Order: sequence, then structure tokens, then C-alpha cells
Amino acid sequence: MRGHLVTASETITVERLDGAGAAQAEDAFTLVYAEAFTEPPYCQTSKDVEVNFRRFRSQVRKATFRAALARTGEGEPVGIAYGYPLSPHTGWWDRLITPVDDELRREDGHRTFGLMELAVRAPWRRLGVARRMHEAVLTSTTTERVLLNARPDVEAAQAAYRSWGYHKVGEAHPWEGAVLHDVMVLDLRGRPHR
Repeated sequence: MRGHLVTASETITVERLDGAGAAQAEDAFTLVYAEAFTEPPYCQTSKDVEVNFRRFRSQVRKATFRAALARTGEGEPVGIAYGYPLSPHTGWWDRLITPVDDELRREDGHRTFGLMELAVRAPWRRLGVARRMHEAVLTSTTTERVLLNARPDVEAAQAAYRSWGYHKVGEAHPWEGAVLHDVMVLDLRGRPHR
């Protein structure tokens, strides 16, 4: 819905979803993802979106998968966030180009929540929607930390992550052919119980 004028009084709801709920809302997730990530600097193609959602269909089957979906009062999807705790055999740390110590890399299936995607459609950015989804997707998590990959050239996302407490621990090409991303960690220990 390009050209939508967002007002401060517009109600945005954030719904927490498990894998089954996210699978049922795949069209909404796809709409937000495609709109957010086909624009610069991401410039993903329709094939890239298709590949991401083949992966999404596998991810939602994980018992620990958690998502958040933001919508307007009229039901228009405006934002998505999702992820799950990393398994002991995750390849996430193997993609780093900067070495990190073994203690940082250690995973046991409960230590680290991997935030796979967080996106808000352009008309609804800078309204606190991303932060609300971030908090919703982490509600009830018992992990010690959150891990994400973020492009260093997307200043608004970088500023948001830093303001939420994330810090950079390295750099990685998260998938074959990907540009360099910052690998960022948020320590959840000592934060109020979610």
C-alpha cells in the first residue's frame, strides 16, 4: 500500500505467533519481507524472496520457532520478526570472517535465540513497531542472548540495534554470495524477566 499516510494515532497491533500460526500467515510475512527487502540497499529479486520462503516453511516447523506480526487496525500487515534458538550444530558461527573464541561460539540449543528476520514496511518505520515486535518475539525466551546479522550500510537498523543493547562481535557473509554483515549479540542476562 504505497502512498499510505500513516498518522501517529493509527493503531498497530503486534501478535505473537508460534510456527503453526506463522505458517498460516505466510502471505502476510511474504508481503512485508518482499516489500522491505526488494528495495535498496537489499535489492532482492523475486527469486531471492522465493528462496527465503522455502527456508521459512522449514523454519516454522521447529517447535521453538517464534514470530511477531504487526498489523494496522484494518489488518494490513506492516512488520514481521521471527527466529528460534540455535542448535548445537548451527553453522551460523562458521560464516564469520573474523575469528571469535570458542566460548562465544558455544551453542547448546538453549543459549542463543537467532533472530532471522526483522522488517517493517516503509510507511510504518520510525513508529516503534520494530522494537515492539522485537520484544514480542523474545517474550518468554529463556535464552541468554540474541544473535543477528545486520548490514553495516543500513544506518537506521544499526542505530536501532545499538539502542536496544546489541554489540558487534564480528563480520560474516551469512550465505553464499551475501555482502558482508555485522554479527551482533544482545545479552539478555540481567534484563527483567520477559
